[in-house]
Amino acid sequence: MKYIFMAGAPGSKWSSVAKNIYYSPDIDQTDHTEARTYYHDATGEMLLMHQGAYFDPGMEFDLPADITALSKEELERRFDEPFTGTGVRIIKSHIFCHNIGFIRRTWPDAPIILVHRGDDACLGWWVKCGHFTITYPSYNKYYKDLRQMAVEIKRQNTDMRQHWDYASFVYDNVGLCERLGIAVPPEPHRQNYADNKVRVKVL
Repeated sequence: MKYIFMAGAPGSKWSSVAKNIYYSPDIDQTDHTEARTYYHDATGEMLLMHQGAYFDPGMEFDLPADITALSKEELERRFDEPFTGTGVRIIKSHIFCHNIGFIRRTWPDAPIILVHRGDDACLGWWVKCGHFTITYPSYNKYYKDLRQMAVEIKRQNTDMRQHWDYASFVYDNVGLCERLGIAVPPEPHRQNYADNKVRVKVL
């Protein structure tokens, strides 16, 4: 298994799900740089919210909204660009919500983590976390303004739900690691998804 793919709309809290498996010794963490971090106090205390590479239209690691336009070889070249180490690579993109079937066919051994919250909850949390002032990743080029962001969140959640019933629930990051076949991160990286008001499945 080379990749773990992550799909979730902005504001779905998918970054917290990624963060709490990122420190598994089986994960390639070489996409982490200080420039690829974002801290915010939306929870009431200043916390690391984003870390490592994000892939989306107009972001540092650019992808088209329809990734089927690119070959497997070109996609892997882009996925591998921020990494220099070994281990499983977490590849995070909001637009994977539109491409779940293609990912399953192209990388059948790679799990896809689906993270879902309601449309309004996603938009509200994303705004609270900094909206277009988020320093990494940049949402400005593709998502443009709040109206467009609301449209994209709805589209992404709608397309994800087409695959939702075929995936298996996981309830915390320990169970997620077990499902992925990777070692559990050390303390204090523990997350209960119900407590965080997020739903997580693995396909």
